[in-house]
Amino acid sequence: MNTLKETAIGSTVTIVKVHGEGAVRRRIMDMGMTKGTEVYVRKVAPLGDPIEVTVRGYELSIRKADAEMIEVR
Repeated sequence: MNTLKETAIGSTVTIVKVHGEGAVRRRIMDMGMTKGTEVYVRKVAPLGDPIEVTVRGYELSIRKADAEMIEVR
């Protein structure tokens, strides 16, 4: 299973599944990260947290812990 956290900078991936439960999963999905959505990884902060991505035409910063819950291909 590949996650958004493991995705290389400059790559475009498609979300397969959002893991997790409850409020955390709902918050990730409310940001537009749903199954079938393409995500472009723009850059990663020097210490690896947060990760900046482009989703549905807007830029978004996501924590490493949240990026681990997003399965991509």
